[in-house]
Formats: sequence, structure tokens, C-alpha cells
Amino acid sequence: MSAGPSWKFRMLALASGLMLPPIESAGPLRARQQFSKATRGLKILVGVRPALEATTDEHIAGVAVRRYRPAHPAKGTIAFFHGGGWMLGDIEAYDTLAATLAAETGHEVVSVEYRRAPEHRYPAAMQDCLAVTEELLKAGRVAVVGDSAGGNLAAAVAQRTAVAAQVLFYPVVDCAEERPSYAEFGRGHLLTAESMRYFRREYVPEADRRREPGASPLLAASLAGCPPAYVAVAACDVLRDEGVAYAERLTASGVAVTLDEVPRTLHGFVSLLGLREARETLGRASRWLRVQLAEHASA
Repeated sequence: MSAGPSWKFRMLALASGLMLPPIESAGPLRARQQFSKATRGLKILVGVRPALEATTDEHIAGVAVRRYRPAHPAKGTIAFFHGGGWMLGDIEAYDTLAATLAAETGHEVVSVEYRRAPEHRYPAAMQDCLAVTEELLKAGRVAVVGDSAGGNLAAAVAQRTAVAAQVLFYPVVDCAEERPSYAEFGRGHLLTAESMRYFRREYVPEADRRREPGASPLLAASLAGCPPAYVAVAACDVLRDEGVAYAERLTASGVAVTLDEVPRTLHGFVSLLGLREARETLGRASRWLRVQLAEHASA
């Protein structure tokens, strides 16, 4: 059993439960409005956006993206896929995280505005992320990074392309089955089991398709040949066990994996860069990414 979330994460979960209705009862449009409002209202927790040499909005392979360029960027690009249950997030809500990732790694970051459910269901989001990644690969080395639903997309893309590395923050990697962490942290821990079930239904309505590797990367027939992975999980999260299972299965398939289980944290914490746990976790992942891209460059 986990020690439970720290006091600041308990307070965050309590405030969220009091202020926001369950996502599954709010519906997509209202939930998006609430998500955006909460992001703007949590500036202290989200942290300060670092200064970069340039930030530009453009299109790659017909998909809207935001490109973050640090001064004197190292060779290699990071494709970033935001979270939000395939439904709520966007590049604006994740602007500080993507910019900080560029500043911390020293690599250019391309944040992808993929199509969202329920207007565009599986595999639309994956197709957009795949198209952008394939286009970026034409120009050189690429690593993929994603959190939550974005981690699902990053893992799916990593299984289909020759990317150098993958960083998955508390990823959704199984849309078909639930593990014990769903029962342990299913209520009162920010992301509830019911909200996660709602996201899965809206993203992949057909139950049989939830077992496809594009929806559930953990269920792929083989993980051999996947790129090195950094998998960070929140210790008090419904998705913890599937993230750990994915790391273990990658390792068993001969993939180099770093599993980072961050104690006493809740789902989504890496976006809260005003908190020490988020800064330190992103720092560890960024250092790992720099090494992976440098090793790939010399290979």
C-alpha cells in the first residue's frame, strides 16, 4: 500500500473535488472550459514560463503545432503530446511545461495540437501525432514525450517509428483492463476511476478496439525493438500500476528502461512546475533525454 499523497497534494485533490464537478457529468465542452479556467487560475502551481529564443505556431503535416526553440539548440527534436484524457488539454494549457522542457533539455520542442475526442475519436489523435513525428524524423533525430493520454500517444508512436527515445509521464497504456491501483486510488485522488473510464469510452467507444496496440500499447504482441524509455509514475494514481507494468514489460523485451516512481504524488503533477516534485522529476527526465539524444547522435 502507498503512504498516500503528501499534504499539499491532499489539499489539491480536496480543492479540486469541491470546486469542479466530475468530468463525466460536465460533458466535453464544459469540462474543457473548466480545465482552461483551472490552468489559468493555478499560475503559482503551474510555474513561471522560461524565456526562449523563439516560440512559433505553425503546421506540420497539416497538424497545428507550437515550436519552442532555446538558444543554441542541440541537435535533435522532441515531439511533445499533451495530456487531458484525449479530450481536455491543448497546447496553450501545456505551454509552460513544453517551454520548460525545451529550456531544460536544450532541444527544440514541438508541441502537437492533435484532434480531440469525442469529436475525433481513436485513432485520430494517434494519427496526428504519428504524422508530425514522421515529418520531424525526415530532418533528424526525434524523441517523443507525453503525459497521461499524451503518454499513451507517445508510446503508440514509439512503437511505430524509429524515434531515439520516449519519455512517458504517468501514461495510459491499457484502455481495456484495470489494475489494483484503480481500486486503491479510484476516489479522492484528483483523477478518479470513473473519470478515467469516461475518457476511455469517449476516446475508443468500441470495446473490442480498446485492445488494439494503438489504444493500449501495453497489449502489443511484442515490445522488442522499442526505443529506450523513461517512465515516471505518480505513486498515488489510478494509472500507476499500468505504467509500472509497461516499464516491466519493456525491460523484459530487452528495452533499456528507467522507472521513476515519485512518492506521495498525484496524477498530473509534472504540469505543476511550481512544486518541487514536478521540477525535480522533469529535471531527471530532461537529463536522461539529453543523454539519449547524444548517444543516438554518436551511434
